[in-house]
Amino acid sequence: MSNLNYIFPFFIVEHLQSSVGFYIDKLGFEVRHIGPADDPYWAIVGRDNISIMLKAINTEIKPVPNHTRHPWAAWDAFISTAEPDLLFEEYSSRGLKFRQTIMDNNDGLRGFELTDADGYTLFFGRPKTEPSNHA
Repeated sequence: MSNLNYIFPFFIVEHLQSSVGFYIDKLGFEVRHIGPADDPYWAIVGRDNISIMLKAINTEIKPVPNHTRHPWAAWDAFISTAEPDLLFEEYSSRGLKFRQTIMDNNDGLRGFELTDADGYTLFFGRPKTEPSNHA
């Protein structure tokens, strides 16, 4: 029997503190771990059941969001949410700028896109309809 617990994306960031600050101040995340204590260069931030790992490698290694590699790869993370409209309202009230406001897309998803401090695009949403179980 497998014992898989969770998965979360790992983003290379330019400046750890500004990246962590974006997730905390703008998205309502919390710091779950930051280290090492004497000179932090990586952190795990999260909200509810999701987490994202952020790591500053060195000044020569820059973030490379998917959309910079190919226009069809717009997202760096799909974050499932049961109520994308409510989350969109929350984030709108925080003054966030969106890459794409709340919408139903051509892939059958309802949600919205925003870009973090390092240019990574996060999609918050869900399928427009739940899959049916066919016997």
